[in-house]
Amino acid sequence: MINLNRRHLLVSLGAGAIAAHRAVAQPSPQDIGARLTQAQQNGKVSGVHALLVSQASKLVFEHYGRGDDEAWARSLHSVVFAPDVLHDLRSVSKSVVALLYGIALAAGKAPPPDAKLYDQFPEYPDLAKQSGRDRLTMHHVLSMTLGLEWDELTIPYGSLRNSENAMEAAPDRFRFILERPVVGEPGVKWIYCGGATALLGRIIARGTGEELLPYARRVLFAPLEFGATEWTKGNDGEPHAASGLRLLPRDMLKIGQLVLAGGTWNGRQVVPSGWVKRVTTPVVAIERGVSYGYQWYMGEVVAGTPPRSHHWVGGIGWGCQRLYVFPSLDLVVATNCGNYHKSLPEQISISRALITEVVLPGFV
Repeated sequence: MINLNRRHLLVSLGAGAIAAHRAVAQPSPQDIGARLTQAQQNGKVSGVHALLVSQASKLVFEHYGRGDDEAWARSLHSVVFAPDVLHDLRSVSKSVVALLYGIALAAGKAPPPDAKLYDQFPEYPDLAKQSGRDRLTMHHVLSMTLGLEWDELTIPYGSLRNSENAMEAAPDRFRFILERPVVGEPGVKWIYCGGATALLGRIIARGTGEELLPYARRVLFAPLEFGATEWTKGNDGEPHAASGLRLLPRDMLKIGQLVLAGGTWNGRQVVPSGWVKRVTTPVVAIERGVSYGYQWYMGEVVAGTPPRSHHWVGGIGWGCQRLYVFPSLDLVVATNCGNYHKSLPEQISISRALITEVVLPGFV
């Protein structure tokens, strides 16, 4: 899900790439907790439902709060959060879909990045014949560089002029996505597009013969020993592939740990290592130093004394849902928050404070 001018929230922490691990001193969980309490007391941080930090594959800090929550915009009212309480990932869901795509690709059940997009949807031959659409490939879908008209950034969510809302209201969401006018050269410009992730989810389901959630549970969630999981659906029964995944906070953290480990878990290669590298390799620049790979962001954040840039790759979701992997620190940070209705400047400030003032001072 996306909201007005969300691009600036997405890029508020900078850009970078995977780096080599290095040993660092393990921080005191009490110190992280004290900094979190101070940040909450001085108003820099609010709405935190869960904050988890792992280093060297070990959980070093875990905090749960209480507050109002939503499940894909459906109010859950006040919730007391804990390790066994599900939370929306919002657009961090996209990053999980990218990993699922790589697993399906390795099994021969998803097309490679250079495959033609419209060949995957033969039920729309009229669209495939239109000028310019023959150049679109799965690479453009994965990297959100389709060059199709799509606007989730400048039109408020809730309006049918917002492309995501219009997709949800359309009688055929996939035709709606695929018939968007061609407005640019494919592969050149990043245009945030939840519709692209919807296409990926549909292709995974079609190729594997399984719905998206059962497939995810079998090939990704079960190997990582996830607990309860949900994936919300639209009125047409299709999953909200781009924003509807709900996980336990510890399991969200595991996704980051898996990526940090190159796709391996307990000695098993769950996601091909080459695919993990590919999804976290920059394809297109967004702005202000941030790049985008295949449904994953690359950036950097400045922290420490003296200040230094620290590279990360991650997933970003509305309301301050965050999954950050800092390879050079052997560190993963997962946050779930209920800041869905806070102003954009407030969300930017909270996300930055959680990373630079609460978590990273213990590691840099």
